Amino acid sequence: MKIHEKYIERCIQLAKNGLGTTYPNPLVGSVIVYDNKIIGEGWHKKAGEPHAEVNAINSVKDKSLLQKATIYVSLEPCSHFGKTPPCCDLIIKNKIPNVVIGTVDPNVKVAGNGIKKLIEAGAKITVGVLEDECNELNKRFFTFHQKKRPYIILKWAESQDGFIAPQSKTEQKPVWITNTYSRQLVHKWRSEEQAILVGTQTVIDDNPKLDVRDWTGNNPTRVVLDLNNRIPNNSHVFDNQYKTIVLSKTTRDVDQENLIFEIVTFDKNKAQQLTELMFKHQIQSVIIEGGRQTLQTFIDANLWDEARVFSGNTLFAKGTRAPALPKSNCKKQLIGQDELIISRNHD
Repeated sequence: MKIHEKYIERCIQLAKNGLGTTYPNPLVGSVIVYDNKIIGEGWHKKAGEPHAEVNAINSVKDKSLLQKATIYVSLEPCSHFGKTPPCCDLIIKNKIPNVVIGTVDPNVKVAGNGIKKLIEAGAKITVGVLEDECNELNKRFFTFHQKKRPYIILKWAESQDGFIAPQSKTEQKPVWITNTYSRQLVHKWRSEEQAILVGTQTVIDDNPKLDVRDWTGNNPTRVVLDLNNRIPNNSHVFDNQYKTIVLSKTTRDVDQENLIFEIVTFDKNKAQQLTELMFKHQIQSVIIEGGRQTLQTFIDANLWDEARVFSGNTLFAKGTRAPALPKSNCKKQLIGQDELIISRNHD
């Protein structure tokens, strides 16, 4: 492995520690190397807190070495004032002569300006090391800024005979198709994404909490479709525990401390309108755990980036059929006896 790739790979490893906690900021890792040894490293942990480069520089014990070192960073250093000062200015201030960057930041506030600023200050710049891997690291951030919509993950579990729900239910709660480990993995996924979206019927049938109770991390923003105000007021989605966006034709008389009502008509492409609303609320990623109709709406509009589909050992014989999705670009793995198929949409 080439030396630059070795250290950018380490930047990527560090950056992943921030998954689920940096929104709306990207995942970034940084490593500082002197004489082929890492003398400092850091990652961005939370929006409003120091960026990766700041944490890396602060971790260097002998600051005099910075003037002879190389700083590696998975994403172009920022050049603008946000909640924190520009990282470029700190690199320039510490006279770090060499800067190796994984990929360029697509955010219009940066978009090459950081690189330009460093070059003008006399730094030697290398750009595009493990670029594909660095782009994959920030697939959510990049999709948001380049496509003006969140990164969309479809998720469902289906029985061995291809149903997501039985024909009839006796209780208002989910009918489990998968095992405990698969369900825990889903809660881990929820902690990594900024929002979770479900349709009206899912809430009426299952009364889900849509939280991460089986994992440690942030609960996602709940996005709930309820056009005709059919969801009962005592449902978990109206419990005010955390931010919930309700998409409806009208508002309703409920305690609105953590509830935001968005009036929608769906007079155009439904999936497109939903993504536009989520973009408006600065949502960079969403995991869609709705029923067949909600999931199929996004599939038919070709508005999805990943599909994560569990197949359990359960047999229903009759019920609600699983969404129809082309099984291409798939990776398969076993979670206990459950099969997990992950598909990527490269269109």
